Amino acid sequence: MSESLHSLAALKRHIASLDRAPAAQPCARFPSGHDGLDAALGGGLPRGRLHELFGENADAAAAAGLSLLWCGQASGDAPLLWLRTVAAGKAGGHPYGPGLAALGIDPDRLLLGVMADEAMLLRAAVDALRCPSLGALLIELRGRAPLLDLTASRRLALAAEGSGVTALVLRIDAEPAPSAAETRWRVAAAPSAPLPGNAPGQTSFALTLLRRRAGTDGQAWRLIWDRERGIFGDAGDERHDAEQRSGDAGAALSGAQLPLPADRPAADHAARSVGGRG
Repeated sequence: MSESLHSLAALKRHIASLDRAPAAQPCARFPSGHDGLDAALGGGLPRGRLHELFGENADAAAAAGLSLLWCGQASGDAPLLWLRTVAAGKAGGHPYGPGLAALGIDPDRLLLGVMADEAMLLRAAVDALRCPSLGALLIELRGRAPLLDLTASRRLALAAEGSGVTALVLRIDAEPAPSAAETRWRVAAAPSAPLPGNAPGQTSFALTLLRRRAGTDGQAWRLIWDRERGIFGDAGDERHDAEQRSGDAGAALSGAQLPLPADRPAADHAARSVGGRG
């Protein structure tokens, strides 16, 4: 009996260690197009895995935009599904077609599922991840979201690995907690370089890698979205062509704010808030 208990304890320790161990087999990856970021991740973000992105309320539009960009890069031509609650839609606005197109996402490929509460949302997310014809899944949660505990995140991670569908959990106004996510990120809006005539600059993100299961973390990047090439650049890659760039800052969400040239006053920034496009 004591031998059985010893073996059971050893098995539990082994299972617990699997959450910290690298995957036995290398998984497919999708590159962002940003050389530094992709190199740090060994070629890009792993497909068919669970990833978490955190953003403050003030950076909700930036976090949502980057999440959608990564979903688009992970999915190819397959459909994207965005699951959120009714409350999240009221707080963050609704998808805006021209803004999605500016991020390189065909609005016709985006499916939006609005759930009554978080419990229904998490159940729908697991069901969606079991559908291999889906390109990628975005799960939006706001606040503490106590139902997304370690067990729930492992359920999502296993479903993603089983189908090969990449899952991104967008956490707005939340603090990181233990989860089965492959990577965890902090996203914020970054100032954009001014274009001629003080036109809105390119969409820019401040990105920090908070956790990575199979590698180092703590790195930070400033990503600049290159609409023409459909990839990310960094601060040294920005172009200053007003004719090509003045229309690139379309907001993906109604109520989102345009990128702000670094020398533009904050009052002018607030006046350029984009609203009423739901």
